[in-house]
Amino acid sequence: MRVMVTGGAGYIGAHTSHLLAGRGDFVLIADDLSTGSRARVADFPLLEVDLAEPASVAVVADAIRTHRIDSVIHFAARKQVAESVERPAWYYQQNVGSISNLILALEVEKTCPRLVFSSTAAVYGQAGGVIDENRQPAPVNPYGASKLAGEQLIDATAAAWPLSAASLRYFNVGGSSRAELADTGASNLIPIIMDQLISGQRPGIFGSDYDTPDGSCVRDYVHVADVAEAHLVVLDWLVGHTGHDVMNVGTGTGTSVLEMVRALMDISGIRAEPQTLPRRPGDAAEVVAAVGRIATETGWQARFALDDIVASAWDARLHASVASGPV
Repeated sequence: MRVMVTGGAGYIGAHTSHLLAGRGDFVLIADDLSTGSRARVADFPLLEVDLAEPASVAVVADAIRTHRIDSVIHFAARKQVAESVERPAWYYQQNVGSISNLILALEVEKTCPRLVFSSTAAVYGQAGGVIDENRQPAPVNPYGASKLAGEQLIDATAAAWPLSAASLRYFNVGGSSRAELADTGASNLIPIIMDQLISGQRPGIFGSDYDTPDGSCVRDYVHVADVAEAHLVVLDWLVGHTGHDVMNVGTGTGTSVLEMVRALMDISGIRAEPQTLPRRPGDAAEVVAAVGRIATETGWQARFALDDIVASAWDARLHASVASGPV
């Protein structure tokens, strides 16, 4: 395949781009590098473009034609929940604007029939328990709402012309395949806990009185390498399919925040007594993916467990620290 990966210099995008290239696919990175890193994809051709800008339609359409692109994986988006609450209109402009302009570019050429959309479990809002794709979306912040709007636009597009598309709703992504691809997200749990441990702080846990085995929230953590592989499996599955499908990406297994903290302390060798902080508004006690649909449709299942996620994240952090100097 000849694949354009928008947001391909980001954390999940870069992992997916390397996996595509590793199996022999041509990969064109489309990224404005506002949050992504060129170092992650230094050996890939780069189309430096802001997809939220209307002028990107012609630029992307030309790139699709020039590079004979037949598939797109769309990661490019803003993803900070708190920021989306502070700047809702901008989040819609960025996230809905980017997928709108991408689809307009696809409509110009009509030679790129496959699209995989990076969505999120945030579309489910405050829903708790084991969540399947039939759960009614009810996002509670502009970030989740903007991703749901993207799904809806893809659904309408697939009904209007022969587009084969899938939206993948990730749960909690962690780990790394190599140091230069490590997660540096300031709002993601694993980097936050690692930073706290390394700096001598006590890891913070938001709420310790939930109806869960240890009182802390339970979430579904999936290795980024599994998530990247899911994109390739779904992209291949789209060949011969039409329309728009939605699939969860997770492990189907829950891990509590306290278990995650303990696992990171074990792998790092750094001990610190966790501190309990007030509950955050809207946090469900348990959020775990039902992953039967993607397994049934494509055969994909997560291969890595919590220990793999934690070990790979810590190893990537150590190697990154060695490369850049002491933490």
